[in-house]
Formats: sequence, structure tokens, C-alpha cells
Amino acid sequence: MNTKTLRVSAMLIAVVVVSLALPKMVSVPYYLHLTVLALIWVVVSEGQNLIQGYTGYVSIAQGGFMGIGAYACALLSVKLGLSAWLTLPLAPIITGCFAVLVGYPSLRLRGHYFAIVTLAFNMVIYIVLFNFKSLTGGEAGVTDIPRPGHNGLPGYYYLVLASAITAIAFCWLLVHSRVGRNLIAIRQNEALADSIGIVTWRYKLFAFVASASLAGFGGGLYAHFMRFINPDTFTVAQSLNAILAVILGGSGTLTGPVVGSFVVVFLPEYLRIADFFRLIVYGFILVLATIFMPQGIVSVTENVVRRLTKAR
Repeated sequence: MNTKTLRVSAMLIAVVVVSLALPKMVSVPYYLHLTVLALIWVVVSEGQNLIQGYTGYVSIAQGGFMGIGAYACALLSVKLGLSAWLTLPLAPIITGCFAVLVGYPSLRLRGHYFAIVTLAFNMVIYIVLFNFKSLTGGEAGVTDIPRPGHNGLPGYYYLVLASAITAIAFCWLLVHSRVGRNLIAIRQNEALADSIGIVTWRYKLFAFVASASLAGFGGGLYAHFMRFINPDTFTVAQSLNAILAVILGGSGTLTGPVVGSFVVVFLPEYLRIADFFRLIVYGFILVLATIFMPQGIVSVTENVVRRLTKAR
């Protein structure tokens, strides 16, 4: 076993130990609350990374797919009385069905045309959630959504942690499979991938549906965690946050969305001291990070570590 493998193994063990002990280490419940939200965003951002980072198509519908998953869980739990343990697995299935209907025609388009179609779809979802008051409650939303199992914050933290690890493992297996290699080939040169016999639209549709399913699962986790949802949570802004999480962390890497998700959740909270100027400062930091770290935080960190290792 070489030095690099030992270093990576030691780092993974340390991350696992800290993650398992975190509820005991954090004395302020609000920070644990933010950590749960960040882990939910890890699930959503890993899905965004499949279509954006590995396939090369920017989808601006991740927030809308989160809304479908969240409302699926909320309505099935509140109106039909189904257990949250049943609604959570159903959320990605229901969301995936909607993704097939949207992705099949829209993935015939390329580049910014595809992005515009997904943006329009996100807006349609928001309008339906807002106006279909007899089902969704409109602006008032859905309340008293039950949490699965243990109602306490630490108990839900472990559920979300397991979900985030599962999402990362799923993406790792996918990326290192034949499907993942074909997705990367499409990202690198779609015309060439077509010419060597890869049925590109099928792989793009698979990546889009997998991405949406993870977003739906993340939306379901969010609904059961917050116990209240309304349409304002699932606007285009949430889709842009998913895109930012991938770009900031590192597009086309498995750890990038993890880092990006924590940045997107925690950075605005730490900037609350700026009060009115919080969003301006947040936007300015994002612009600088995109300009000076186009490969993301993870790639920059790896390059720095590599250079220091060579220097030694």
C-alpha cells in the first residue's frame, strides 16, 4: 500500500469518526441544524454533479425536482397517512418519472437551449405548487409533516448522514462503471461519442433521471426535517445554489459537491453579521471564487498538496 493510499485511508477514517461523534461534539443545536441541511444539499448536489460535472449539461431544474420530492413525501404522509419510511423511498421514484417526461424531449437539445428548457420547467413547477391550492395548500404550504423514527435532531442527523453517504457511494459506483465512462465521453466530445456507437441521448437521459431522483430524495429529507414546506423553498434560486455548490466545490469530482454544499449552507449564515450587505458580500465572494478557482476548492487544494509534496 503506497503513501497516497495510506493518507487517503487515514483521512476517510478521520472523517467517519468525526461525523459519527459530531452530535456529541456540537454544543449549539443550530449548528447541528445547519449541518443536517448541508448533508441534504450533499444529496442534491451529487445529483447535480452527475448531469453537470460528468455529462456536461447544465440543468436548472434541481430546485423544482426537490419540490416534487418534498411535496410527494408531505402529501403522502399528511393526507394519506403513510409512514415516512415509505414516503422517502417513493420520493425519488416519483421524481424520476417526472424527469423522464421532461428529459426525453429536452435532451434532444444541446447547450444553453437545454438549460433554458430546464429553467422553464422549474418555473412551471413553482407556479403549479403555488396555484394548485386544493392539493398543495398554495402559499400556506403543508404543515405537521412527521419525522421518521426518532424525532430528535441527533437522530435525524444520522439518517441524513447515511443518506449522504449512500448518495456519494451510488455516484462513485456509477462514475467508475461503463455508464460513467460513457457519460464522461459525452462531456468531452459528444459528436465523437456518437460516432463510435454510444447512444448518447439514452445516457444523457439516464444521468438526468438519476440527478433528478437524488434531488427528489433530498427534497423528501428536507420536508420531513423541516416539517413544513411551501413553494418559496423550491424556486430557481435553489437550482442555482445546486449549480454553485458543484462549481465551488469542484465540478466532475465526487468530493467537490460535498465541500460546495457546506459552503453554500454555512457561508450565508456566517455573513449575517453584515446584515443588509450580507447577500452582496455573498455574491461578491462567489464571483471571486468562480473567477480565481474555476476548477473548484477541491481541485485547488489537491494542486497545493501535490506541490508541497513535490517540494519536500
